Amino acid sequence: MATDAGISRSRPRSRRQHLFAKEIRSLMYAFGDDQEPLQESVNVLDEIVTDYIVDMCHDAARMASQARRNKIKVDDFKFALRRDPKKLGRVEELLVMAKVIADARKQFDDKQDVVEATAAK
Repeated sequence: MATDAGISRSRPRSRRQHLFAKEIRSLMYAFGDDQEPLQESVNVLDEIVTDYIVDMCHDAARMASQARRNKIKVDDFKFALRRDPKKLGRVEELLVMAKVIADARKQFDDKQDVVEATAAK
């Protein structure tokens, strides 16, 4: 199925599941829309977000394929975002924060293990 812009879609529109509708409603409200935005507006934004995510995944898969790998790595997404410094910077920031949170959880779990071992004696 082709659109007016010459972009082909592999999925029919009627089968969409609207995966991000709840989050999009919240974001729309946070950015000044009505507390209950029109369902059509939510559906359009959901379609845009879903298409963007699918396109990014396809780009990352293409990068992995060119590197002769079957698995997609985080670096493939970073490479796909290399021309958008804002998005790439945000990805880097989120990756650093994920590592900080994982390290904090690990330290917390280690401390809990020590406390439990001490209490068991």
